[in-house]
Amino acid sequence: MKGKLVKAEGSTRKGLIFGLAAGFALALPGCVSLGVEVPESLLTLSPETTAPVGASAQAGGEDMAGAIAVLTPEVPAKLDVLRVPVNVSETEIAYLENAIWIEKPARLFRRVLGETLRARADETAGEVTPLVLDSDDTPLRAGTFLRGTLMELGYDALSGDVVVRYDAIRSDALGNAVTRRFEARESGVDADAQAIGPALNRAANTVASDVAQWMMP
Repeated sequence: MKGKLVKAEGSTRKGLIFGLAAGFALALPGCVSLGVEVPESLLTLSPETTAPVGASAQAGGEDMAGAIAVLTPEVPAKLDVLRVPVNVSETEIAYLENAIWIEKPARLFRRVLGETLRARADETAGEVTPLVLDSDDTPLRAGTFLRGTLMELGYDALSGDVVVRYDAIRSDALGNAVTRRFEARESGVDADAQAIGPALNRAANTVASDVAQWMMP
């Protein structure tokens, strides 16, 4: 009797293990997810001004004299994510529902800066158009560097404004540096992704245009 009980106990245990394994296998496809419901569309930033097709640029010498290197801006923790921050009070931050960036904001903003500078360089060029570099393999010995901190790229629920604020640093190969703060706002923006996304894109382009004029007056 004792042997039968042990056998039955073993069979029950095997059946329980098999059942749990089968249940886990069936549940697995539903568990493989991002943890949040992905919206139907993702947000991005796109330049409003671009260099014309066929435009060329150059930089000379081993030190890339004449080249402008656009570096990825630093960001505070609230922008180092794929969500759109919302200032709900002086001390509280939330994230906008159904709004997810296709890529982190710092990289998106860097590309807008780079393309806007490229277009500005083409407009103001003399005999030689400055070479603008904004990729991850940007050389470390360019003639001019644009770096800085993207302080704000989000929505202020208290005022109904979208805000883009960028603290820029322009430096040269000798270590000389100049700083300037740029900011653009759009007021009266509804608190939803369909309104805030385009407004942020417009504000980011305004800042990029102001930076380009500062870099290449």
